[in-house]
Amino acid sequence: MTEQTASRPAPQAPEPEPKTAPTPVTPVAPGEPAARAEDPPEVLTPHDPSHAASHDSSHAAPPARDRRVLRAVGRWSAAVLVCVGLGAGTAYGITSMERTDVPGLATESDGRWDYPRLSLPALPEGSPRPFSKGNEEETHHADLRDLLLPAPEGARADKKLDGGWTTIERFGSEYAEESRADVRQALTDVAVRHIAARGWTMPDGTVSRVYLLRLDSVDSADGFVRTDLGARLDPGLALTGMPEGEVDPDWQTSGGSESTNSYVYRETGDPGPLHTRQAYILAGDTVALVVHEKKGGSAAVPFHQTVALQNQLLS
Repeated sequence: MTEQTASRPAPQAPEPEPKTAPTPVTPVAPGEPAARAEDPPEVLTPHDPSHAASHDSSHAAPPARDRRVLRAVGRWSAAVLVCVGLGAGTAYGITSMERTDVPGLATESDGRWDYPRLSLPALPEGSPRPFSKGNEEETHHADLRDLLLPAPEGARADKKLDGGWTTIERFGSEYAEESRADVRQALTDVAVRHIAARGWTMPDGTVSRVYLLRLDSVDSADGFVRTDLGARLDPGLALTGMPEGEVDPDWQTSGGSESTNSYVYRETGDPGPLHTRQAYILAGDTVALVVHEKKGGSAAVPFHQTVALQNQLLS
């Protein structure tokens, strides 16, 4: 008995399992089961030793190398599930966010104002649009007040220029004192039919005024702007707040309309207390004057936006 015992090999101690770092918990999309690294999914093979041992105790235990392989497969499977869960959670988070909430995709304001949604006014029955086929005189049949650009969001309305009718004298007051009599006389000569105007002040201090003048014909409108006001390569007659000006090089002609002509200017020289920008729009029988003024500098972006939108309403 003693001899048999001595010849029997001593049992080997079970090999300790390698330690692994804990896997952090990562967010997943709602409704998806969270992947758990501490409880990896069971990996089965056609001849899984663990299952075979439960049914046939006569089979020998698998070698230690096989056990290590199985544990490694389990750990890799768990890691894959964690990565899948992380990816799904991230994708869900981005698709459910607003564009401005996604880092790197935020859209910064470029200075444009928030104007109401624009729509063309209704026309009297049977009346064509100013530039449609059959309207050779390019006449605007809509109420001139309905063609005025509305004030943007946040604006404080000018009570004297509230979108209604105004006078030749009020329009003439936009020009330098020595030119006002000439402007009034020119409007009398061309028999201006109506003048509508709207003004407002923005929270940043920008003062805006828009005038629409309806004359008796396309030729009268063109002659008033080009000849009486002298608007060509410079603004012509100086405004009260803009003694000197030049063509605005930043104005894009695409901002206007194929049917209208825009003459856009900016102040040069000493701006004085207010920096001024102005534009004339020739649209058939109608002329528009757009003025922006602001202490310290009138911004180009909202001014160009105002001119472009007023173009659209007159097209």
